[in-house]
Amino acid sequence: MQTVFRAETIGSLLRPSYLAEARRRHADGEITAAELKRVEDRAVDSAIALQEGAGLDVVTDGELRRQVFFDQFIRGLEGLSPHPGAPVHFHGEQPENDVDFQSPLCVTGRLRSTRMVTLEEFAYARARARRPVKVTLPSPLLVFVLWSPEHSTAAYPDPFEMFADAVDIVRAEARALAEMGCEYIQIDAPELLQVFADERSREHWRSLGIEPERVFTEGVDMVDAVADVPGVTFGLHLCKGNYQSRWIASGGYEEFARQVFPRAKNYDLFLLEYDDERSGSFEPLAELPDDKVAVLGLVSTKRDTLEDAEEVRRRIAEAERYTGLDRLALSTQCGFASDASGNLISETMQERKLQLVADLARRVWA
Repeated sequence: MQTVFRAETIGSLLRPSYLAEARRRHADGEITAAELKRVEDRAVDSAIALQEGAGLDVVTDGELRRQVFFDQFIRGLEGLSPHPGAPVHFHGEQPENDVDFQSPLCVTGRLRSTRMVTLEEFAYARARARRPVKVTLPSPLLVFVLWSPEHSTAAYPDPFEMFADAVDIVRAEARALAEMGCEYIQIDAPELLQVFADERSREHWRSLGIEPERVFTEGVDMVDAVADVPGVTFGLHLCKGNYQSRWIASGGYEEFARQVFPRAKNYDLFLLEYDDERSGSFEPLAELPDDKVAVLGLVSTKRDTLEDAEEVRRRIAEAERYTGLDRLALSTQCGFASDASGNLISETMQERKLQLVADLARRVWA
């Protein structure tokens, strides 16, 4: 088992207003790329200070240089054209609040990496942070949002060929990060849990010509393959969608635990969304292999209310029945801003939730 951080956040943080304003001014041609970079540096410095001040064991750069949580990966790809990708439906609290997210780009040629933006993010954050720095990379299956049955099949008759090329690209980036000294990489795979847990998500993949049954075996092996890098702690983050406090899917971890826990052998940690009833019970944690850790995402990034500390502690104790306390840790449920627009939560509440994670971890794993 690799290093276990008992208190952490998933990745993204809310963008401060001055950063959003600088992005707008840059898009309008009012400031240069260098001037925007200085504002981004300031925001990342503040994000690291926020996390360290809250008491987290490991920090990220808040993904503040990204528009969405994986666009640093897309910006480094060749083989994309300005045609819409596959739409993804997000549910709000009420049906009238539902929205569709659609990538403005799709795959039209063979995917090739031209730039590893994540290395630049890590180099800056490592130089500023006093705590270990975690880097987030997308699952190779997440490129399904760039898939178009109309435009992509000329380059990839089989979408799993596209996923295979994405495996090579993500793994190469992980190896380059390891060579720079990165010791903790989180692979974000929201699509994996959605396909395992929710029939509506499976039907969506079928409508795109992607067989979800192949995800259960071939796809899981692809996700596992990117974590084949010595000397790095790898975490696999699962959620059911996170966009402006909206969500994609519902369902528990039963099928996922049976099929993925034993198959994802290269992962040390599973960062699991567990902030509401859509995640089901903790019983599937009984399937967790003895050498793995489940990081419980019990503190929601979707709601602007602070969880009751004793209730979170009670839920940790409930999960402990299936794994033992030494194989558990605590985190937020997902990022606070998987998209730059952010979830419906205040910066003050964001800080309080990070402090809650750190304070509880110190009490529970003292």
